[in-house]
Amino acid sequence: MTRKGLAVLTAGVVAVAMSTAAMAKEWYPFPVQIWKGFDFAGPHTEADYTPLDKADKKWDICVSFPHMKDAYWMAVDYGVFAESKRQGVKMTLVEAGGYTNLAKQISQIEDCVAAGAQGVVIGAISADGLNNLVSELKKKNIPVIDVINGISSPDVAAKSLVSFGQMGYMTGEYLAKMHPKGSGKVQVAWFPGPAGAGWVEDGNKGFLDAVKDSDIEVVDTKYGDTGKEVQLKLVEDTLEAYPDVKYIVGTSPTAEAAIGLLRDRGLEDKVKVLAYYFTPPVYEGIKSGRIMAAPTDSPVIQGRVAIDQIVRILEKKDFDLRVGPKIYVIDSANVKTFDRDSSLAPDDFKPTFTVE
Repeated sequence: MTRKGLAVLTAGVVAVAMSTAAMAKEWYPFPVQIWKGFDFAGPHTEADYTPLDKADKKWDICVSFPHMKDAYWMAVDYGVFAESKRQGVKMTLVEAGGYTNLAKQISQIEDCVAAGAQGVVIGAISADGLNNLVSELKKKNIPVIDVINGISSPDVAAKSLVSFGQMGYMTGEYLAKMHPKGSGKVQVAWFPGPAGAGWVEDGNKGFLDAVKDSDIEVVDTKYGDTGKEVQLKLVEDTLEAYPDVKYIVGTSPTAEAAIGLLRDRGLEDKVKVLAYYFTPPVYEGIKSGRIMAAPTDSPVIQGRVAIDQIVRILEKKDFDLRVGPKIYVIDSANVKTFDRDSSLAPDDFKPTFTVE
């Protein structure tokens, strides 16, 4: 497969994306948490992140995402695109089409490297499934940045991600505060995402830890790909099986699917919806009152930091081993005042796969 074959983009889309990036204000310094090791349980410091002004040379960087099915990955796409453009490096993005396509993600990355990529940024389909590939890339002196999802390999060079355990915990904590122990049992259906993905396992543990000492009763946990149609079917099944459920909590596509279904069935006043990460549909849902709340992990910033990390490593400059934006919850109280540009791609941004 040729490099051009990996990603085809029209000139019109490039022009729109370039104009979007050109109009964007400087994104830094940005408040982050920094770890000296890969373990989130270890000590961390809080700091303001400032990237390089510009790369010393036009490095060739490959970026791999699980898919581009939802606006969350669009936000990360905008982050890697805009920072590659700002720093003056070449970037090719490939996407595997979904969380069931691990073999495709591996082959896409291999093709990218064969075409000349000098560094790789990976949003991993599986926490463990890319470990052999990461080890092989390290032997070839090709650094790997673990962005968003989490890779268990010790051979990654750096990580730009937050704890999805904390994302799940903060979502569960929000609910638990409304239903403390002794206040009366409330049924919740929980949709953490695709089974086996590292971020899903972490998010599930965090959410369950947060609600265990409250009167929240998790009556159903359903895993599934983050395509909206998949999540809609899961929500439909749960509403049939648990007619007394009071909250639907899960991925952004879960929340998006749920609010339409609840509206159609006249259940908006009976069943409330929360998401455990933030996207434009969640943003609109919170503004309209159809979604209660969601934490944001500032995915645009994670994409930008990943590009800065890979450039720093390639240029043998100081870099932070593990960086994650500070997480906070967005609800009706702050939805009009939070930093939108760090969490969402601009409205006119289209999926963009190359920076030349």
